[in-house]
Amino acid sequence: MNIFHTVPTTIRMLRKSGPDEPATYDYHLKHMTTVGEPIEPEVWRWYHDTVGKGEAVVVDTWWMTETGSFLGATLPALQPMKPGCCGPGALGIYPTIYDDGNPIEAGSGTAGNICIRNPWPGVLQTIWGQPERFVDIYYRRYCRNPDSTDWHDWPFLCGDGDVQAADGYFRILGRIDDVINVAGHRLGTKELESASLTVDEVAEAAAIPVVDELRGRAVEMYIALKPGLAAGPDIENKVTAAIEREIGKIARPRKVWIVPDMPKTRSGKIMRRVIAGISNFADVSDVTTLANPEIVDDIRNHVQSQKLAHGEALRELTPEEAQEIREFGKAE
Repeated sequence: MNIFHTVPTTIRMLRKSGPDEPATYDYHLKHMTTVGEPIEPEVWRWYHDTVGKGEAVVVDTWWMTETGSFLGATLPALQPMKPGCCGPGALGIYPTIYDDGNPIEAGSGTAGNICIRNPWPGVLQTIWGQPERFVDIYYRRYCRNPDSTDWHDWPFLCGDGDVQAADGYFRILGRIDDVINVAGHRLGTKELESASLTVDEVAEAAAIPVVDELRGRAVEMYIALKPGLAAGPDIENKVTAAIEREIGKIARPRKVWIVPDMPKTRSGKIMRRVIAGISNFADVSDVTTLANPEIVDDIRNHVQSQKLAHGEALRELTPEEAQEIREFGKAE
């Protein structure tokens, strides 16, 4: 075997629970792919250096079920690899980023919503029996002229946040639904989590929104450490400093919670809606399908007892706020 294809969730799990395992096996890979969700730069580097032994080409792909094929990826060995970036648009695909209806210039550092400006053969054609819903979800938002039959006026909305570097490479920030709006600044969960993972002690990170009277929403970070490490304020401070350094002070988390484990599905995905519910004193809904449902009460007792001890006042969420928290991370 010399080709390996997997998802970032598996890579993160291996990095946390068995970071030295690859060195115990005699193998050599020439090509490694990561697919299905964005991968943080630090996790990418570990995948390349430890799993790939610095020898294999890593292709980080970005696409959607609805698109039929890759939308962004590098050509192995022909285009440079870049940790955390899926690369430029795939052959025949022309991505662009919009914010408030206007294209964002590459290299500006400004995040927006990634769209595909041109049709291509693999794209979904309709939703069975619901053609208007198809238009509403994928095309209506950035349509320049609803009466137009010219495809130039109908960019395809992919549903992901993104930043494009000056070199044309795209960095996917996560689903639009998972953006945290802090005082008018849109912060992607992936960029917050990627910054946290630059701290050596951190194995897993999850960013969630909390309702804030002053800023609308604030960020709280949940952190799981690598095996054998003890929680402490020094690590919390390192995570906060890393986020400020990588993103800016506007992204400074209101609190960093170090927990023994994250609530996860059986496939290893972190259930952000659960910890968002805990931080907001809201209902976490059904947790019976989790791989580790027992961790929910442990986290709830730890987080909510500390919040109350520090005088954080309980406030009943409005129906809209409660719905937002229930839906957070649902697209993953």
